[in-house]
Amino acid sequence: MSGELKLHIGNKNYSSWSMRPWVLMRQAGIAFEEVMIRFDSFEAGSEFKRRLVGLSPTGKVPVLQTAIDGAPLVIWDTLAIAEYLAERFPALQLWPVGAAARARARAVTAEMHAGFAALRSHFPFNVEANLPQIGQRLRAEHAALRADIARVSELWGQCLAASGGPFLFGRFGIADAFYAPVVLRLRTYGVPLDTACVGYARRIVECEGVAAWIEGALAEKDFLPFEEPYRSAPPGDRK
Repeated sequence: MSGELKLHIGNKNYSSWSMRPWVLMRQAGIAFEEVMIRFDSFEAGSEFKRRLVGLSPTGKVPVLQTAIDGAPLVIWDTLAIAEYLAERFPALQLWPVGAAARARARAVTAEMHAGFAALRSHFPFNVEANLPQIGQRLRAEHAALRADIARVSELWGQCLAASGGPFLFGRFGIADAFYAPVVLRLRTYGVPLDTACVGYARRIVECEGVAAWIEGALAEKDFLPFEEPYRSAPPGDRK
């Protein structure tokens, strides 16, 4: 018999990887215990790293703790967590039911999991920030960033056209949970989108799970300079 689920995450304002399984589970109605491990530094001696010793072999979040047949199980990769949840809760249909759509959803999710390096690098995740001028400058300066944004728009458009929406494969699923942080990145940096993508982004933000994550991120008010390449002080402290 499987054990209870405990999800270890980082700061909601800064941890896009933590957001994926958290939003997936919250949106699907999967009960879990949240354990926040605050970012203080990513150096070996930091409190963040010390709390992960013996828990995550990579020293990163998210980490899902559970048990199968009484044996403890730790899953430390976001895609592996999603696959585990899909197998454990098949009735929730976290992947599409149809074989072709399911294969495409896995490919789309894996592309997000492994790719979009320029988007991640130049647009660090920051739910609270509002940086449209920075976004405009960075898009003008970096061709790889523009290419990543174009690919996201193309991918969303193709999936929505094929499924009919409202989400990438009809109902909210793993693919949407993986692209939800991208929606928030594009919002933070004021990236203009076509009509179909604007509608999809709005629906993602309005999802109960995503809205709850945003609410938690805004409540943190934890300004971490090493996560802030474009700001030197919290909004309330700037003159």
